[in-house]
Amino acid sequence: MKLDSLIKRATQYEEKTVAVAAAEDHEVIEAVAEALNHNLAKFILFGDKEKILQIMDEHHGDLAKNEKLQIIHTPSSAAAAEHAVKAVKLNEANVLMKGNVPTATILKAVLNKEYGLRTGSVLSHVAVFEVEGFDRFTILTDAAMNIAPDLTQKAQIINNAVGIAKSIGVETPLVAPIAAVEVVNPAMQATLDAAALTAMNKRGQIKDCIVDGPLALDNAISLAAAEHKGIKSEVAGQADILLVPTIEVGNALYKSLVYFAKAKVGAVIAGAKAPIVLTSRADSAESKVYSLALAICSASK
Repeated sequence: MKLDSLIKRATQYEEKTVAVAAAEDHEVIEAVAEALNHNLAKFILFGDKEKILQIMDEHHGDLAKNEKLQIIHTPSSAAAAEHAVKAVKLNEANVLMKGNVPTATILKAVLNKEYGLRTGSVLSHVAVFEVEGFDRFTILTDAAMNIAPDLTQKAQIINNAVGIAKSIGVETPLVAPIAAVEVVNPAMQATLDAAALTAMNKRGQIKDCIVDGPLALDNAISLAAAEHKGIKSEVAGQADILLVPTIEVGNALYKSLVYFAKAKVGAVIAGAKAPIVLTSRADSAESKVYSLALAICSASK
C-alpha cells in the first residue's frame, strides 16, 4: 500500500476545509501549496498575515490568489490557535492543523472547556507508515501523546486507531499489543494489559477489529517469525495496528522507521471532534501532505 493512494482517496470525498493555526512557516506553506495542487482541501490560514504573504511571495508567488485559500490575521500564535480551533468547533473547518505554534499552546485550545474539541475520549497519535517490502500499511499508536497509558486508555487508543484504519480502507484491522515477549508474565505490565485487551475484544468491549497479544514486534509483523515461534493467531505476522505500551517505545519505533527504514509516514491526532494534524517542524512537506490526506479521509468517514 502506498501513501499516495491516500491523496487519491481524499480527493474523492466532498471537499473539506483545513484550519491552520499560525501558518507563518515555510514548511507549512509548502505543504498547503502541495495540498492545493492535489485539490485536497480548502484552507483557512490563521496567523501573522504579513509574514504569511511574505513566505508565499518568496516561494509561491501566486498562492495568495488561490480562491481556495483564506488568510485571517491574528496578533499571536495563541490567538491563531484559538481562532483555528473555534473554526472547527463552529463547523467552518473540518480539520485542524498545527503551524508555527508550540504543541502545548494548540492542545490548550483543543482542550478548552468552552470552545475546544473534547469528546470525552482520549486523544492519541496515530501514524500510518508505508514501509518498503510490506504489502500493507503499518499503523503505529501511540508515539506522541500518552506517556504510559493504563488499560482503559489503551482500549480507547485502539478505538481511535481502528477508526483511522477503517477510514483508509482497512475494514477489520488486526491489532497487536506489543510487548517484549509473546507470553503473559505477571512481572511485565505490558503483557498483562495485552492479555486483558485481547479478552475485552473477544467479549465485545473493543469492537470492529481483532486484538491478539501480547506479541513481540517480530511476531506481530513477520509470518516467518510467528511460525518459527509456533504462534497461532489471526493477528501474528500480519498486524495492521501496533499498539505500543509506552511513549518511549512508540517514539523510538516511529523514528527508527523514518530514519533507518526510510519509511514514509502520515499522522494525525484522533479522539477529538475533528482530526488534528500535529506534525513537528522536522517533518517534511511531503509528510505533512500525507498527514493532511489522512486527516481528510478520517474526517470523511
